[in-house]
Amino acid sequence: YCVALGHAVFGESMFAHATDASKIALAALVALCRRHGATQIDCQQATPHLASLGARTMPRREFLAEVERQRQRPRMDWRFDAVYWDWLSPA
Repeated sequence: YCVALGHAVFGESMFAHATDASKIALAALVALCRRHGATQIDCQQATPHLASLGARTMPRREFLAEVERQRQRPRMDWRFDAVYWDWLSPA
């Protein structure tokens, strides 16, 4: 599942009955966040897989400051449009 406060986005353990379905769900979340200008997703786990996708750990103070900045932004529109997939690869 995912929780958002403004543009501060927090993901929690994703699992699925189908192989790699959680990877597609994460990719869709990244696409949606990029479309709306959300700057980070708190994925809460530092795994090699997430690191391979660009995730990084950050100092707590930096994390909290960014959460506060993003929290102040208006809430995102959570309707997903297939065109958002274009936000995953730069033109």
